[in-house]
Amino acid sequence: MPNLQSVLDEIAHDMASASERGAVARYIPELAKVDPARFGLAVLTEDGTLHTAGDADEPFSIQSVSKVFTLTLALGQVGDILWNRVGREPSGNPFNSIVQLEYEHGIPRNPLINAGALVVTDVLLSGYKPREAIGLILSFMRGLADDDSVFIDEKVARSEEETGFGNRALANYMKAFGNIRHAVEWTTGVYFHQCAIAMSCRQLAVAASFLAGEGKHLLTGNRIVSRERARRINAVMLTCGHYDGSGDFAFRVGIPGKSGVGGGIMAVVPGKASIAVWSPGLNKVGNSLLGSLALERLAKAMDWSIFAP
Repeated sequence: MPNLQSVLDEIAHDMASASERGAVARYIPELAKVDPARFGLAVLTEDGTLHTAGDADEPFSIQSVSKVFTLTLALGQVGDILWNRVGREPSGNPFNSIVQLEYEHGIPRNPLINAGALVVTDVLLSGYKPREAIGLILSFMRGLADDDSVFIDEKVARSEEETGFGNRALANYMKAFGNIRHAVEWTTGVYFHQCAIAMSCRQLAVAASFLAGEGKHLLTGNRIVSRERARRINAVMLTCGHYDGSGDFAFRVGIPGKSGVGGGIMAVVPGKASIAVWSPGLNKVGNSLLGSLALERLAKAMDWSIFAP
C-alpha cells in the first residue's frame, strides 16, 4: 500500500501547478473574490491519524456540504418521517432547478439539491426561532469538528441573502404545496447561514468522520448516528451528492461525497477514512474541478473505491 502522506503531497504539488482550474462561483459575490489558486486536502484515517497537504488549514465556505449535516440533524429530530417530504432519488438536473417540483407536487427529488435542503432546514426550524436553529447547526458542526473556531462567515451569508432569489422561488413554490411550513424568509435565512459556515479541510475531514466510522466519530469515539443511518446517508451522498454530476463522480471516484460551490468536497471511505478537499474553481456542473480530480487520484492510489473487491 502506498504511503498516504506521500500520495497527498504529490497530488497537492500537481494540483498547485495545474493550468486548468475551473471557474469560481460568481453568482454569490463573496465567493467570486476567492483565489482560484488555493488547494487543500485532508484525510483522517480509521486509526485517528490526520494527514494534510496544501492549504488544509485555510477556512472556506462549505456551502452545500452543509446539507449532509443538516440532513443528519433532521433525521435525528424527526426520523424517517422526513422521507415523506423529500425523496431519495438522483435529480439529473442542476442543483437549483425548479422544474421537477412542478411535476412532483412540491416534493424535492432528494435532500442534497437546494429544494430538498430547504425542506430539511424547514424541518429543523420546528420548535425553534431562526437564530436558535442557526445556533443548533453551528453547535453541531463545532462538536463534530472538535473545534469551537468553526464560524459562520457573515459576509457570505449577507451575500447569499442579497442574491438568493432562486432559493426563495424554490421555497415559495414548495410552500404553495404545503411542503414549507414556516415563513419563507425564516427558512431561507437559516439556509443561507448554514451554507455560509466556514471550515478548513482539516476541520471538515474530522467532522465527516462519523460517516466513515459507521456512525461513530473516528477521533472522539462518540456515536453520532446508528450504523444503519450512517450507511443510508452515505448512500444518498453517493447517488445525489454531486447533483447532475453524481453518476460521473461515482464512476470515476467510487466513494460517497458531497460537493459545495465554495469548491469544497467532503468524501468518506466507509471503515477507512474521511476526506476533505478544497479548490475554488468549479466544473460545468458546479463541482470543484481539481477537487474531483484529486479525489479520483487518491481513491485510485489507495484502492479506496467502495466497488473494489
